[in-house]
Amino acid sequence: MQPCSRREFIKHGLCSGLSLGTGHLLTGCGADATITPEAPPFAPSREPARVAAVRGQNLEELARKALEACGGAGAIVAPGETVFIKPNLVGAGMVRHPLFSTGECTKPEIFLTVAEECLKADAKEVIIGDAGQVDRFSWDEMLTLDGSVSVAEKVAWLNGRHEGTVRLACLNTDTPHWDAIPAGPSGLGRIYVSSLVSRADRIISIPVIKTHRFAQMTLSLKNLMGVTSAEFYGQPGITYRTKLHNAPAGLEQAFLDIATGLRPDLTIIDGSIGCEGNGPHVMPGWWGTTVDLRDRLGDWVLLASRDPLAADATAARMVGHEPSAIRHLLMSFNQGLGQLQEDLTQLDGATLDELRIDWVPAEPVDGFNDVILEGIAMLLERSEAS
Repeated sequence: MQPCSRREFIKHGLCSGLSLGTGHLLTGCGADATITPEAPPFAPSREPARVAAVRGQNLEELARKALEACGGAGAIVAPGETVFIKPNLVGAGMVRHPLFSTGECTKPEIFLTVAEECLKADAKEVIIGDAGQVDRFSWDEMLTLDGSVSVAEKVAWLNGRHEGTVRLACLNTDTPHWDAIPAGPSGLGRIYVSSLVSRADRIISIPVIKTHRFAQMTLSLKNLMGVTSAEFYGQPGITYRTKLHNAPAGLEQAFLDIATGLRPDLTIIDGSIGCEGNGPHVMPGWWGTTVDLRDRLGDWVLLASRDPLAADATAARMVGHEPSAIRHLLMSFNQGLGQLQEDLTQLDGATLDELRIDWVPAEPVDGFNDVILEGIAMLLERSEAS
């Protein structure tokens, strides 16, 4: 009997996994649904990687160029496939201050354009989703940067124009099942992820450039934390996935275990408006500070690659961080998740010297629980005041 791939196994063999809201695990068909990916090589890659850099000031145009630089959507998606697009919507629904113009979240112009290009490549369904910190997102209140259209309105337009469909999902509520990814290296045993992600044929990670209080930087690999349940991995009074942040082998290994199980097919990093200092949220004096890259680079830039680590490492170099000094990037390289070395990474469209900009690093902190509780309280207080 031929072994099946991770996604073949998931699509044809899964029953139900984790049921939330009951405080315990429920099983379906006699067992939890568990992804069984090929064992990672746990050795540094010697395979060369390519990262494309596209510059300009029109995000829809940049998103199309980023896809074209990777061979077009048709090189990623086959006709009839389901695509899951994972933007970073970390504060959506939790805070009232603007999320896109402050640099806290991935811009709608990018992920909506990628969704449309996938439909043009004859994808059957494109799911745009994140879990964030809440049960529901107000998609009709999420506006593009120019305020001309909401995410909900644009999706309705796309669905009326193409044969395939686009679906919006707040994973905390809209997930039908939670599938288990083996998570031995993190010490967690297994990590439950949304079946909307794990059972998709293709996964596209679209983070925004941000430095991060607890992970130094949050890019495409860290972005995958948002496919887990805020309810299950949080704790009473806080849905900030404390159980993953406090994993026995550390936060970094927790989300690297997720990356190992899911293996995203494409990364596009949003380098338009981001967050420097103590991200992932924006609130000067405690959290991070907004950076419009046009002010420092003259343009916005998107980085695209089939190798998520190479994309993340390039973004780190761009903002003055040595990738090997970022714990999770070095760990992911040593675990065979992609290419870290600059001499084995071909950068198309620009040179690093043309992209390098100043960026305030995050300040290292100890005691995740105390820091996050205080920080979230301050965010909510500011949000209510606004």
